[in-house]
Amino acid sequence: MAAMLWLGTAVARADSIAPDISSMDLSRTDEGLFLSANMQFELPGQVEDALRQGIPMYFTAEAQVQRERWYWSDQHLGTATRYYRLTHQPLTRRWRLHISNTAFAGSGTGLALGQTYEQLEDAMGAIQRISRWKILDPAQLGSSSGVSVQLRFRVDLSALPRPLQISALGRAGWNLQLTRTMALEATP
Repeated sequence: MAAMLWLGTAVARADSIAPDISSMDLSRTDEGLFLSANMQFELPGQVEDALRQGIPMYFTAEAQVQRERWYWSDQHLGTATRYYRLTHQPLTRRWRLHISNTAFAGSGTGLALGQTYEQLEDAMGAIQRISRWKILDPAQLGSSSGVSVQLRFRVDLSALPRPLQISALGRAGWNLQLTRTMALEATP
């Protein structure tokens, strides 16, 4: 019996997905620079436990656009940030996801797109897909030579209630960070 239990946990660890930004696409149009990406990750155990207990979890996706310069440090062209707030509503047994381009205020969600999901997996699927996110205006971009975009996604521990921030500090069960950098192909 113990061997079967050990084998089950070993298989569960082998089936777990390594956190990664599996695909990332940049497209430059007359309207600006757009980012699309697919992320693969599983929620850390303590984050999922906190969600199921009714504590909202906050995630942040940040895209930094830079132009490489040989004579000085890279030129910062702009930063776009997208904020996610995921909550569990125990009475209805539903998951509520809010997505906003501005940080959530302590008293509410502010101006945000809200969507309700039946399953946690469906809500996580919406978080893991970024589609045509405008990260830079065309005037800010200029020529596209030497431009790169770094996408960072993480659990935003600073938005948690203060007691959870203190207990989460330095614990691996709360850690989720993904990063990928991609160069923008020069336009002919």
